[in-house]
Amino acid sequence: MKTILKKAFILLAGSFLFTACSDDFLDVNVDPKEANLEQVQVEYFINSSITGAQMNPHDAERAFVLYWKTAGRHQRVNGSLALGGYSDDWSSDYYRSLSGWLKTANLAVTVAGQKMEEAVDYPYTYNMLQVARIWRVYLMSEFADNFGPMAIEGFQGVNPEFSDLQTVYYFMLGELSDATSKIDPSISVPENTTRFDKAFGFDFLKWQKYGNSMRLRLAMRLSEVDEAKARSEFEAAATQQLLLSTNEVFRIAERPGGWDDLSGVMTREWNAQPLSATLNNLYIGLGGISSESQLPESIHGYIKPADYMGMRYEQHFGIYTNDPSAGFWFDGLHKYMDPRAYHKFIVPGWFSNPNFSFFPSWNDDAITVERNLAAIADIGYEAETIDASFTWNAASLGNWGPKGARNQLAGWVGANPRLSQEFRRSDNHRVFFGNWETYFLIAEAATRGWSVPMDARTAYESGVAASFDYWNLGMYVSDYLASENYNRAGTSASWDHTAEPPATLTMTYIDGYTKEEGTYTMTFPVNHLYKNGTVKNDQLTKIITQKYLAQTPWLPLEAWNDQRRLGLPFFENPSVEEPLVNLPALTHATYMESHVNFFPQRLRYPSSLENSNPAGYQQAVGFLGGPDEVLTPLWWAKKP
Repeated sequence: MKTILKKAFILLAGSFLFTACSDDFLDVNVDPKEANLEQVQVEYFINSSITGAQMNPHDAERAFVLYWKTAGRHQRVNGSLALGGYSDDWSSDYYRSLSGWLKTANLAVTVAGQKMEEAVDYPYTYNMLQVARIWRVYLMSEFADNFGPMAIEGFQGVNPEFSDLQTVYYFMLGELSDATSKIDPSISVPENTTRFDKAFGFDFLKWQKYGNSMRLRLAMRLSEVDEAKARSEFEAAATQQLLLSTNEVFRIAERPGGWDDLSGVMTREWNAQPLSATLNNLYIGLGGISSESQLPESIHGYIKPADYMGMRYEQHFGIYTNDPSAGFWFDGLHKYMDPRAYHKFIVPGWFSNPNFSFFPSWNDDAITVERNLAAIADIGYEAETIDASFTWNAASLGNWGPKGARNQLAGWVGANPRLSQEFRRSDNHRVFFGNWETYFLIAEAATRGWSVPMDARTAYESGVAASFDYWNLGMYVSDYLASENYNRAGTSASWDHTAEPPATLTMTYIDGYTKEEGTYTMTFPVNHLYKNGTVKNDQLTKIITQKYLAQTPWLPLEAWNDQRRLGLPFFENPSVEEPLVNLPALTHATYMESHVNFFPQRLRYPSSLENSNPAGYQQAVGFLGGPDEVLTPLWWAKKP
């Protein structure tokens, strides 16, 4: 017991030096060797673990921005994980930190148990134990959904046995069921203790609701591989109190100022975080809300007709992709746009917008909107300067070969819609679980015929409304949910509108080289990952599309999880003008198809695991069912 307390006291003294200097609960004159149960409180560990998992900018840049946002297509980063790449350094840093957060959560569980056993507990200690267990499950799910098989009894100072993902998920679901059932919501904590819970202030009813909604999330993860277990766990959790209100959103306040754990996860100035082609295809046209109704009159002149495709520059943009916008530069703003798009990503050149991001602050890249397309002698095209002000584009990922060298425009900071400064000032709240997600999970369960507390349409529309309310866009909800407009993926917002889009649309365009007007046949993409590409506008596609848009930008890991589980929403393939070394199956012969091995499936274990615990590493890889590679699907995900 003394060993546990000594480690706990030292851990807390170190971690709180950086994460909670204002919390004056530590007596610097106490010898850690003499620490006792009365001095070390459960809430200290809960606070330390939750604060750490908010991620300091070093960890956040690697895990949240460069891994999750890239794999989940919440941004366009042309490299690394999205193209099958990997960094052992990034993964080692994230693995080390995540292991630390799990160790601290385990200590919270251990110390709570010891306190109750030795009768030095408070009336709320039993509830604290359940909170620690619920939080530990979240961290375990983060580990399992990134790397795969893990040690259930790990992160306690010894090399543990690894378990397969089915065992891990069964354990997590059991923990949530038991912990939520044992919380007594009527118990409160002293006012000076609430500060040690940055999410709910130890409002135990909210923790209970969060645990139940987390159980819905994890149960649904098993829907494609273990339907009976997924259904039984989901239906049981759905009978309990759930996280359904805006004031119950699990979120942690950021604070400005630097590199500590509460600095914003998307604040580093050198990460441009531009709009992705995936998001763009989902936003354009969806909901039928006009840009005129959303944007100031001063920029209405840039809005183009709904049937306009843009300027075609096939020799400057990658076209070997199933992105329906490939090869085009849109020289204006779209007629109809999902209202959330203009709030999350800011139009290039709109410098008066209070949320325009001028990052990076040390140069003029963000405000430089004129860029060149290089000359091509073979077709008689002379170099051209393009003004990207008040345009809306999102280039595809991939290897554009010589076209990329000719194009100074597509990847330029100032020429692309980029993440709003609202998320970059470090004065927001990082969301871990939104009320909209509970509604969308229930809607999906209802479409599967499971027993849930509301019908699918009600849950779906409530999820959309919750998302719009979060963005203060409630004035658009009614018209949005009635809209039968298709987006570029062929999906509409109206629940009852399930008619499939036409195979093609006739659009107008301008040839960028001759400047002549013409007509273009736009083909809606075929998503072979979902129902073999036969469906674009059924109700599950609507649910996951709306869930994906609602999760942007705070929950990219969940967006990636859904795409791996269902193949939804539609993710366009990277362009392969030239081969992609880490995606060998994606070629000129296959680029119009959708296959699992075109998209990243997991993170490789860091080399530190194999070096420190070779037996455990071999166990983990054995449970993977494939090599320790980025393209090896997890147990619950779609298989090639």
